[in-house]
Amino acid sequence: MNRHPLRPVTEADIRTYEEDGVVCLRGMFDREWTDRMREASIRFMESGIGRKRIVQKPGETARFYSNVFMCGLDPNFMAFRNESPAAEIAATLMRVDRVRFWYDQMFIKEPGTSAPTQWHQDLPFWPFRGSHLISIWVAFTPVTKDSSGVEYIKGSHKWPKFYRPVTPDEDPNFANPDLEPCPNFSERYGDPSLKFLSWELEPGDVVCHHPMAVHGAGGNKSATQGRIGLSVRFLGDDVQWDPRPYTVKIPVPPKVPAGAYPGDDAVFPVIWERPRAAAE
Repeated sequence: MNRHPLRPVTEADIRTYEEDGVVCLRGMFDREWTDRMREASIRFMESGIGRKRIVQKPGETARFYSNVFMCGLDPNFMAFRNESPAAEIAATLMRVDRVRFWYDQMFIKEPGTSAPTQWHQDLPFWPFRGSHLISIWVAFTPVTKDSSGVEYIKGSHKWPKFYRPVTPDEDPNFANPDLEPCPNFSERYGDPSLKFLSWELEPGDVVCHHPMAVHGAGGNKSATQGRIGLSVRFLGDDVQWDPRPYTVKIPVPPKVPAGAYPGDDAVFPVIWERPRAAAE
């Protein structure tokens, strides 16, 4: 299993991420990783443990399953956190010398589920503020638009908007009444002011996005292909702890005051450092 990306993250990749808020990187994880983590994801779902969310529409047997903080419960996810190239990719795209782990989140859309991923931003869910935060979404199965490929709005990470969080099961613990709902951008595909970005993916491909990028996905229309992916979130230098209401509650709160850099190694461990930074 590869510890470093199978190809370099280029300056062009970094600039695309900075300008568009999202970039697709092809073939960054080897088959050993994708096979291992696809099987681990299915086992984890079947175990019933963790903070699972399951959306099953009336009359359907197929499910939209998600879970978080798996690495604290399963050694496969811990190995992926510590030994995969995800953290190095994150640091390179954010142009930082070290990254800390925030959390991991698994998504499984079984064939035939009509449950969508509502349009949203990630940062309104998170107890942080700052610019050095990133999601690394790794495909463990082939992904097409029909099988619920995620769509992004180009450049939306620069919008002066902070939309109300919404989960697939519409959890009221995130429904901040002080924020405006995110529009259903699926109704605006013909809008010339918006450019939608999406990619068909193979196992080992990665989509990396800024947490303010607006994104969403439809149901899984495929009758045979499930969509299994893992999003791993990292913190860079420009980030502050902001435990405001209606955000993710972490298993162990950090021992840092609000507004401070989240430098609690026990809660947000450093996963990757550039060698010269480690030596200084």
